[in-house]
Amino acid sequence: MMNKQYELATFAGGCFWCMVKPFDSLPGIIKVVSGYSGGTIENPSYEQVKKGDTGHYEVVQITFDPAVFPYQQLLDLYWPQTDPTDDGGQFFDRGPQYRTAIFYHNEAQKKLAEASKEQLEQSGKFSKPIVTQILPACPFYEAEDEHQHFYQKNPERYKQERQDSGRDAFIQEHWQK
Repeated sequence: MMNKQYELATFAGGCFWCMVKPFDSLPGIIKVVSGYSGGTIENPSYEQVKKGDTGHYEVVQITFDPAVFPYQQLLDLYWPQTDPTDDGGQFFDRGPQYRTAIFYHNEAQKKLAEASKEQLEQSGKFSKPIVTQILPACPFYEAEDEHQHFYQKNPERYKQERQDSGRDAFIQEHWQK
């Protein structure tokens, strides 16, 4: 049962394997779960979502203590994991299942997400439009066990995947300047 003080945050940032580690193990982060959200099929499998025709995004759902790690900090950590200008996927992962989105769980999250997107748009950091969607949270389906904490279970493959995908190079070039 969810502790009353905890909240959920749900983010789509491309391949969920690469979206767990940045949030995992931070103070106030209770757990990070890879899964699927936004589609039309109940309890989809990885193989179904991977095809790109279920409407689902690959997402991470984060249980967090807002008194220790506020939602704004999650947003500040989320954006630099992504290319928010790419509406065709993320890095070498192409298709609608790899698009970026922030799924808000309440009106306060919606307002903060919209404000953070607007701030990014106005920052001039990107010449192309910010296409990350801000959507109401919908049913979340936990991914299969082999996809949970992939970076810990398969550290070499995870490292290679991040490098080959272009994600790390993009982050270095666009977010860490």
